[in-house]
Amino acid sequence: MQSLWMLVASLMFSIMGVCVKLASDQYTIAEIVASRGIVGMLFILILISIKGGTLKTPLVRQHAQRGIVGTISLWLWFFSFSLLPVATATTLNYTSSIWLATILFIGAWLHGSKRFEWPLASTILISFMGVALLLRPSVDNAQLIGGLIALVSGFISALAYLQVRHLGKLGEPEYRVVFYFSVVCAIAGVLGNLLFYGGTIPLWHAHSTKGIFLLFTLSISATLAQIAMTRAYRLGNALLTANLQYTGIVFSSIWGIVIWQDKLDALGWIGIAVILVGGLLATFYNQHQARQ
Repeated sequence: MQSLWMLVASLMFSIMGVCVKLASDQYTIAEIVASRGIVGMLFILILISIKGGTLKTPLVRQHAQRGIVGTISLWLWFFSFSLLPVATATTLNYTSSIWLATILFIGAWLHGSKRFEWPLASTILISFMGVALLLRPSVDNAQLIGGLIALVSGFISALAYLQVRHLGKLGEPEYRVVFYFSVVCAIAGVLGNLLFYGGTIPLWHAHSTKGIFLLFTLSISATLAQIAMTRAYRLGNALLTANLQYTGIVFSSIWGIVIWQDKLDALGWIGIAVILVGGLLATFYNQHQARQ
């Protein structure tokens, strides 16, 4: 089943999150973003040399727009890992599906939809109640700021997913979409070092064996995750794929408990459960409407 590629993507994204949180003790976010882009580009080039394909595209503007939006979301998500537990940062970023449902709902309403879709509106409300429950257990400034950053990252991710969907409809293969996204990541990371951190070249911090390992692992895992996710949505059952995406929260929670001994009280766990329920209900409703 092609949808099972989403399990691979979720696991890879969770590994990426762990590496980002560990690497943020040694590297700036700009360096991490630059590494993710450079390694991702090299990986795709090697893949093309083995499997074949071409990077030529008539959709330069669309790729640039997708890359800029996706890189902003990635930057914010990486930053949230330095402020929040891995499971919390991942959960809030995964509200992208809720934001996506909201965007589609508002778009349909503005374009003259004759009826108010109460089921979809209800699932959105349910999910935001879960977000409130998740953030409520820890309301110190660091947690609150990190939570808001992760939420914004989720919203921008929803915009990026719409752009990826548009590129797919125009016939762009997943490796090309991932490659040009990696290009923008690399450029943004280099510029970030120069403008915000006073660096002269990317990855200018002194390296260690651990640091190099973390940068390489997070970059490869992020690239593999994007390829697997794109394949799952292109070839698998959309509903099943969307449902499997939320296993990333489970993977991240396990990593957080094992590595950092993260603890969530009852309200935190209830909040995660409510977000999952809201996301799954929204996905089911959208799929049902699409079939009709």
